[in-house]
Amino acid sequence: MAQIFHPRANTVAIAVLVSIPVVVVLVFVVNYQLHASSYTTGEGRFVDQPVPFSHKHHVGDLGLDCRYCHGGVDKVAFAGLPPTHTCMTCHSQLFTNAAMLAPVRQSLATGIPIRWNRVYRLPDYVYFDHSVHIRNGIGCTTCHGDMSEQPLTEKKTPLTMGWCLACHRHPGTHMRDEADIFDPHVPDPHNDPRKAVAMLRHYVVETANMTDCSVCHR
Repeated sequence: MAQIFHPRANTVAIAVLVSIPVVVVLVFVVNYQLHASSYTTGEGRFVDQPVPFSHKHHVGDLGLDCRYCHGGVDKVAFAGLPPTHTCMTCHSQLFTNAAMLAPVRQSLATGIPIRWNRVYRLPDYVYFDHSVHIRNGIGCTTCHGDMSEQPLTEKKTPLTMGWCLACHRHPGTHMRDEADIFDPHVPDPHNDPRKAVAMLRHYVVETANMTDCSVCHR
């Protein structure tokens, strides 16, 4: 009787069977790494803006408080963007004819707001409230990094679900005193467990349900 399969067929079959789960696992690993990479999250990426606004100059050099431009950040969910007249409070007197400020002058003349491009963007199914975090001791640098060192606004954190949950599991380590919330130079997080407990008590934060789905997905 003629031999149908080559003697090496068994070896090939075993190799194929073994490679199938390996390939499946490899696909999942590569997909996970890609999903968590800066290529997907945008971490470390700059976004082009109609005006090259420098936080380093305004916050670091001039010492402007975050609330000067983001006035409702401690009261409402969305941090908000400054209206043109806020910019012109200074620039009606300083650098009035600077070429880079032409969009600002045009916005003031026409009444059409400047269309700034979002650097930090969450999916529509994620609920986030700036005021809740700030009122409970979470400083700006926790999510945005040290803005006083950013000539152009850079996305400093991935904002992935895992990143948010890591903070929600141990919120006390990210909390700070009220006087330090808007200070761009206060390091975050701290690793003092006693301070973490003290912060939780100070802000009366209950951590039992902070990782529930309904906290962020409503």
